[in-house]
Amino acid sequence: MKKELKVSAIKDGTVIDHISPGKAMDVVRILKLEDYDNSVTIAMNVRSSLFEKKDIVKIENRELSEEEVNEIALIAPESTINIIKNYEVVEKRKIELPDLIKGILSCMNPNCISRREGTPKFIVEKKKPITIRCYYCERLMEGDEILKRLRI
Repeated sequence: MKKELKVSAIKDGTVIDHISPGKAMDVVRILKLEDYDNSVTIAMNVRSSLFEKKDIVKIENRELSEEEVNEIALIAPESTINIIKNYEVVEKRKIELPDLIKGILSCMNPNCISRREGTPKFIVEKKKPITIRCYYCERLMEGDEILKRLRI
């Protein structure tokens, strides 16, 4: 007999779907959900019809800010955001990496002026794989370097 365990639906909140496999915990850290008082559901390496596998994060009673969505886009650019109201999806959108990223990560160059004054800014050079360039010192960053520099 085949048994299946289903994750319960949330009444209100946000579902982040199609997260790259293994990146759900990075999303949890970015959103600081470790101490969140409401329900958080994390599903990892779930079968997907779109991709071979995916991760999912469900957050009850919380909508994400644009800054938080941009941070997620840096590590999981294929993700989608679903806004849930009264158990229904009222908005579904694909995460899009903006062309200019401001204030959510620091430059890896210890001599960059943005580390001492002003707001750090990065220009998105490439979206696959993600490569960003510091607006001030022009240092390039990609992959795990970006994750290390996020202000989490």
